[in-house]
Amino acid sequence: MTPLWPGIALLALVTFQRLVELPIARANTARLIAAGGHEVAPGHYPFIVALHTSWLVALWWFAPGRPVDLAFLALFGLAEVSRIWVLRTLGPRWTTRIIVVPGEQLVARGPYRFVDHPNYLVVIAEIALLPLAFGLWQIAMLFSALNAAILAVRIRAENRALGRSS
Repeated sequence: MTPLWPGIALLALVTFQRLVELPIARANTARLIAAGGHEVAPGHYPFIVALHTSWLVALWWFAPGRPVDLAFLALFGLAEVSRIWVLRTLGPRWTTRIIVVPGEQLVARGPYRFVDHPNYLVVIAEIALLPLAFGLWQIAMLFSALNAAILAVRIRAENRALGRSS
């Protein structure tokens, strides 16, 4: 029988990471709005919150006690390194909402040199890889499909807000 602690430790780390990021995102959002920014397309945001919360709840429900696949865990670790790269690149401009500050230039350094939406690529990887690390392919598929639907709306809205074609 697989011990509970490895899965619980991993889930606690990911949950802690998300909880630490929330006040940072809120503070950055407030700072951007104070600088003259405005939120774009907030209607889909509650669905993003629900998706990420449900994903974590599902993992907490099904993952403890399951063996951890080290290959998928390593890939998840690479996704987390990429997440840190994105957050450090955006710095005080990183938020979980779409905030546009008139006159600001788009970030074109770090991972943004290579792709338009690296944070979303990281989220796509995380939502698939963490459940796969526990052998929970059904959860990976379900939440990946839901995430794809939400990101289709979000990226379209963000591209319009940034003056890009969808």
